[in-house]
Formats: sequence, structure tokens, C-alpha cells
Amino acid sequence: MALIDRAKIKALAKRSRRFLARVNRKVPPGLRTVLGLLLIVGGFLGFLPVLGFWMIPLGIGVVWLDIRAFRKGRRNRTGR
Repeated sequence: MALIDRAKIKALAKRSRRFLARVNRKVPPGLRTVLGLLLIVGGFLGFLPVLGFWMIPLGIGVVWLDIRAFRKGRRNRTGR
């Protein structure tokens, strides 16, 4: 018996992809980094009632949106 069944994991992955897509569309690039860092910091305070440890991977995903865009833009400028 698994602690978390596969359906719950798939549903969680789908919701996080939807959240990241919405953040990528609606939040400006510099603010995405700040939002991601705030999510990570809030995740470290996960022992508090409202905040949770789930915020850490979500914050890393939001920061990765900016890193990926930065690397892609730099690659296009250098001609690689």
C-alpha cells in the first residue's frame, strides 16, 4: 500500500503545471523571480499553519521560469 496513490500525484502535478503556466503568462519576468524566492522562504516556514513545505518546490519552479528564459535569450544573442 502506497502512502500517496498515483491519481493524487498526477492531480498535483497537473495543478502545479497549470499554476506555473499562469504565472509565466501573467507575471512580469523580474517579479517572477521575487515571487519564487518568496515562495521558497515561505516554504522554510512550513511549520506555521498557513504556510507549507509544498511552497519550496513551487517556488523553485517559478524561479526556473526566469532562469530558462534568461538562458534561452542569451543563447539566441550569441548565435548558438
